[in-house]
Amino acid sequence: MEKPFAITLTPGTSLTNHTGTWRTSRPVYLDRLPPCNNACPAGENIQGWLFHAESGDYEKAWHALVENNPLPAIMGRVCYHPCEGACNRGQMDSSVGINSVERFLGDEAIKQGWKFAAPAAASGKRVLVVGAGPSGLSAAYHLARLGHQVEIYEAGPFAGGMMRFGIPKYRLPREVLDAEVQRILDLGVTLKLNSKVDDIRVSMQAGKFDAAFLAVGAHIGKRTYIPAGDATKIVDAVSVLRSMEGEDKPMLGRRVVVYGGGNTAIDVARTAKRLGATEAIIVYRRTRDKMPASDFEVEEALQEGVMIKWLSTIKQAGEGEITVEKMALDEKGYPQPTGEFESLAADSVVLALGQDVDLSLLEGVPDLEIKDGTVQVGSNMMTGHAGIFAGGDMVPSERTVTVAVGHGKKAARHIDAWLGGATYQPTAKHELAEFKNLNTWYYSDADKTMRPQLDIARRMSSFDEVQGGLNESNALFEARRCLSCGNCFECDNCYGVCPDNAVLKLGPGKRFEFKYDYCKGCGICEAECPCGAIKMAAEET
Repeated sequence: MEKPFAITLTPGTSLTNHTGTWRTSRPVYLDRLPPCNNACPAGENIQGWLFHAESGDYEKAWHALVENNPLPAIMGRVCYHPCEGACNRGQMDSSVGINSVERFLGDEAIKQGWKFAAPAAASGKRVLVVGAGPSGLSAAYHLARLGHQVEIYEAGPFAGGMMRFGIPKYRLPREVLDAEVQRILDLGVTLKLNSKVDDIRVSMQAGKFDAAFLAVGAHIGKRTYIPAGDATKIVDAVSVLRSMEGEDKPMLGRRVVVYGGGNTAIDVARTAKRLGATEAIIVYRRTRDKMPASDFEVEEALQEGVMIKWLSTIKQAGEGEITVEKMALDEKGYPQPTGEFESLAADSVVLALGQDVDLSLLEGVPDLEIKDGTVQVGSNMMTGHAGIFAGGDMVPSERTVTVAVGHGKKAARHIDAWLGGATYQPTAKHELAEFKNLNTWYYSDADKTMRPQLDIARRMSSFDEVQGGLNESNALFEARRCLSCGNCFECDNCYGVCPDNAVLKLGPGKRFEFKYDYCKGCGICEAECPCGAIKMAAEET
């Protein structure tokens, strides 16, 4: 007869599995996919590099991070961090400040001069990358590390693409951008500036390239017809932001109206305030909940005195003023004209209605499919023309830096396989680590560390960086808030709570093993696992 035993369960735990001589289910250790990893468009192993960061080994954390993303200092500033929106900790107190720790690691790498690992042995293959924006830089980095000789042709005078010409300095300091670009070039990547590709097939043939990755950014501002007088100044947002990189800053006047509702519209309005505009007004045809701009950017703009006219559209522009028509939502929530008009003083009108890509380099290339201004690609990122791949703004997708970086990595892996006459097969994803899998009783409350911000007065009078970074102390604290969702971190809970001594410790870093000859299948280990790395599996009959 077995001796009786007593156990103490954490609050809310119940025994739902059968016990006894014959098990109906057995515990198994498994790795689940953390929701942060799953949500990252760049495919970062976020939980993996946070593990090293929380132990204080920042260099190892950085090396783990750049396995997938070569631009952490940039991404830590401009990424809209969908990982944090998916973070399970957000259902406890607040999500882990993943983006903040990423920026800290990126800045630390620049400060300490950390370098990428040397490329693999040379493959003898040459790859042309068109465009030195985030997607092109990412592809060049990954291709170089795979041993290929990479050349980037960039039409502009500087590298960075829309990161340089579309994101203001107060969000992304240029010394940070330059440092991360240079680190990629140090791998042996060749960058040719002021080198516009007019015909991709001619350029590939002339350079004896075996494959090409097209990553031309959306640099052409969309226009709309607004009746206007000859003296009315109407410009597009891309041109305004691009001109900020030159010696002659744009002359927008004291009263600036921005037409649009995306992040570019916000950036232009905030830039106008820094250029001395007393009024910067965004005219947007829908309500705030429909505005595509990021919430934190909208909040920062409002703090800086930018005004937003919701449910409004520009009908006419005259000298020194514009006419705006008020809109109203119909029963389906769509804005409809009301016939009510008002006038706004305006020295200039900036159109921020989206951007298009210049696809002229593809003219005459057979087997390509172009739809709605983008190039259609397969799951391997290759166009209909063999050997020509594309990503970033050129293909149908969300246009963010993070998505572009992910495209570059994905394309590089497929290009590498294609050059070798093979097909790249990504590894299958594990099942998702959901909040319900966690035992949060073991975690104490610890609110997210907020990054410091530049005071309003300095924000209004300079292009200094608005969002500050974490220091070593609070970066460590923030990394340690990670719950390690779905993956064992050797807390010894299963070992300690098992009433049958059926858990075997395998040593540091080797985790545990179940001795099924002793296990009753009671399920206590699964219930008490903080991170959800144990699952009760049905016994085979």
